[in-house]
Amino acid sequence: MKKIAIISGKGGTGKTFLTGALTAIPKHQVIIDCDVDASNLYLMLEPSDGEGREFYGGKVAEIDSDLCIECGICRDKCRYDAILPGYTVDPYLCEGCSLCMHLCPVDAVEMVKEKAGYAYQAETSFGPFSYAEMTPGSENSGKLVAELKRTAKKTGEETGADFMLLDGPPGTGCPLISTVAGCHAAIIVTEPTQSGMHDLGRVYDVLKKFRTAVGVVINKYDLSLEESKDIEALCEHLDIPVIGKIPYSTVIAEKISRGDCTSMEFNGVLREEIERIWAGILRLVE
Repeated sequence: MKKIAIISGKGGTGKTFLTGALTAIPKHQVIIDCDVDASNLYLMLEPSDGEGREFYGGKVAEIDSDLCIECGICRDKCRYDAILPGYTVDPYLCEGCSLCMHLCPVDAVEMVKEKAGYAYQAETSFGPFSYAEMTPGSENSGKLVAELKRTAKKTGEETGADFMLLDGPPGTGCPLISTVAGCHAAIIVTEPTQSGMHDLGRVYDVLKKFRTAVGVVINKYDLSLEESKDIEALCEHLDIPVIGKIPYSTVIAEKISRGDCTSMEFNGVLREEIERIWAGILRLVE
């Protein structure tokens, strides 16, 4: 099963649009939305009601009021000021370091698992789909991405999928690293702006740490032909193939607003370019 991540160094480049457009091409695949902090691919794929399960990330302190003698040691030593008046713990401030548990003279502090969100498994017209919802303020999004990948891998093996298509998160943090780990190809979606080119370089610096084939797609390339040429020059310097250039089109915006963004919904140049991008991806994974 070939694992293909669609990523970007910044938000708003068209990464999820491209992922949605590509889902209509492979015959046997599993799909993951790895942007667990702001999942939105489900809006385009219209999955069935998914089977959700709770996801627990790290641990936070919990103080047993019946055992606590209010000695103040935990409050004084907590560098995150997570111990509130009345000797309760603010889960948003607690970093789970467990210092308070080790210092408590009466063992009134326990480290408990923190529910960080929900992971879902659903069906779409294009294949099984895994996505998640992080609880606002929760951490361990990289772990949640890894959990989604484990579920999708198992489903793919059971269904005989040829591809795993991952809609990655923007940026270069833990969720991105968890997304691209183990992938055969990572496709960076960028745009013809200075920030687009800068963040393309940033995310490529991360990808160099992995044994992953890399390709670039320039979205809305004709909004600035000069900037697009600069991006192509940068890619040539970095020895990264540009496998596609998508023109700006109001048709795309109109279809996204209606949730119709799979390649089967496009005609003419747009559909040809999406299919050309898929052909470029296949060359990378081979």
